[in-house]
Amino acid sequence: MAKTPQQVIDEGRMGGWQIAAVAMTILLNALDGFDVMSISFAAPGIARQWAVPQDVLGWVLSMELIGMAVGSIVLGGVADRIGRKPTILACLSVMTLGMVLAAQAQNVTQLSLWRLLTGLGIGGMLAALNATVAEFSNARYRNLVLPLMVIGYPLGAFIGGLFARDLVSGGNWRDVFHLGAGLTALTIPLTLWLIPESPGWLAARRPADALGRINQVLARFRLPPLDALPDPVAGQAKASFAEIFSSPYLQRTVLLTLAYLTHVTAYYYFVKWIPKIIVDLGFDPGAGAGVLTQAMLGGAIGGGVLGLLAMRIGMRKATLAALGGAFVMLNLFGRGDPDLAMLGLLAAVTAFFSNAAAVGFYALLAMAYPPHLRATGTGFGIGFGRAGAALGPAMAGMLFAGGLDLGGVSLIISLGSLLAIVAIMLLRSAKD
Repeated sequence: MAKTPQQVIDEGRMGGWQIAAVAMTILLNALDGFDVMSISFAAPGIARQWAVPQDVLGWVLSMELIGMAVGSIVLGGVADRIGRKPTILACLSVMTLGMVLAAQAQNVTQLSLWRLLTGLGIGGMLAALNATVAEFSNARYRNLVLPLMVIGYPLGAFIGGLFARDLVSGGNWRDVFHLGAGLTALTIPLTLWLIPESPGWLAARRPADALGRINQVLARFRLPPLDALPDPVAGQAKASFAEIFSSPYLQRTVLLTLAYLTHVTAYYYFVKWIPKIIVDLGFDPGAGAGVLTQAMLGGAIGGGVLGLLAMRIGMRKATLAALGGAFVMLNLFGRGDPDLAMLGLLAAVTAFFSNAAAVGFYALLAMAYPPHLRATGTGFGIGFGRAGAALGPAMAGMLFAGGLDLGGVSLIISLGSLLAIVAIMLLRSAKD
C-alpha cells in the first residue's frame, strides 16, 4: 500500500526548505499579531481625537475580532476546497487593503468597517496557517512546531509595539495602520516564494497532476518521492462543513470550540484594554503601549515554553496548566498596582499563561482532524471562538461604563478560563 505524503513527512527529517516554510508561517502569524493589536496601540489617540466613550470604544476594539470569527469559519472551509496557499495569499491582500483604509478613516463607523474587513483576512489566514504548519511538520517536532507558529502572534505584536510606542507618542495613531499595511504587503512575495501547497491537501483533493506537484514539494523538502498516490479515503473529496459535527468529530468540535471561546473572552479583554487601562491609571499613552509590548513578549515566551512542556507531558495537560495560571494572573493584574514597573511585570506574566493556553488550543484543534477537514475544523473552532474574543473587549467596555472597577471586571471575565478548564477535562477523544 502506497504511503501518504503525511507519512513520508512524518518519518523524515526537517530539511532547510521545510524549516523555511515553517518559519514563514511564524512570520505571517507575527504579522497577524501586529495587525490585530494595532487598534489597541491606536486606541488612546482615537478616543482622544474623536471623544469616543468607553462602551463605544469597546466595540471598536472588537470589530476585527468579529471579522476574524467570520473569516476563520468561512475561509477555513475555502482553504480545504481551493488550497492553503491561494487562501493565504488572498487573505494577505484583504489585510493590506483593510489596514490602508483604516489609516484613512474619518469617523468611528468607517474605522469599524475597515477593521472588520481586516479581521476577515486575518481569520481566514489563521485557519489556513494552522492547517499548513501541521502538514509541513514531521511527527517528532509537531508538538513544538505548532506552538512556535502560534507564538508568532504575540511576538509580532511585541516587535511591532516597539515601533508603535514611538508612533503613538508622537501623536499620530494613523501611522500605526500605515506601518501594518506596509509590512503586510511585503510578505506577499515572500509567501509566493517560501510556502508551497500542502502535500496533504493535494493528496486529499487530487487536483490535476497531484502526484507531480506532491513530489515537487517532497523533493524541495529533500524527502523521498511517492511512486503513486495512496488509495483515496472514502468521502474525502466530498467532505463538508457538516462532517466536523459527525462521529467521531462531534465531541472534540464542541468541547474544543467551547473551551477556546471562553478562554479568549478573557484573553482579548486583557490585551485589548491594556493601553487604555494604563492611561486611565494616570500614565501617558506611551506607557500604555509599553506595558502592552511587555505583555506580548511574555505571551511569546509562554507559547514557546508550552511547546517544550507539551513534548514531555502532552498538549492537553500543558494547556490545562496554562489555563489555571491565566485565571490567577488576570485577577492579580486586576488589582491595578500603582507602580508602572509592577504593572508591566504582571502584564507579562499574565500574557505568559494566557497566550500559552491559546497556543495549546491551536495545536489541539490542528491535531483533532484529518487533512481534508483540518482547515475547516480549525477554522470553525478558532472562528466561533473569536465570538468570545469579540465579546471580551465589548463586555469590558459595558462593565466599565456601568461603574465596575478594574478588579471587578477582571474577576468576572477571568471566569472564562475556568470554564475552559472544565471543557478540556471533559475532552476524551482529542489527541495529546
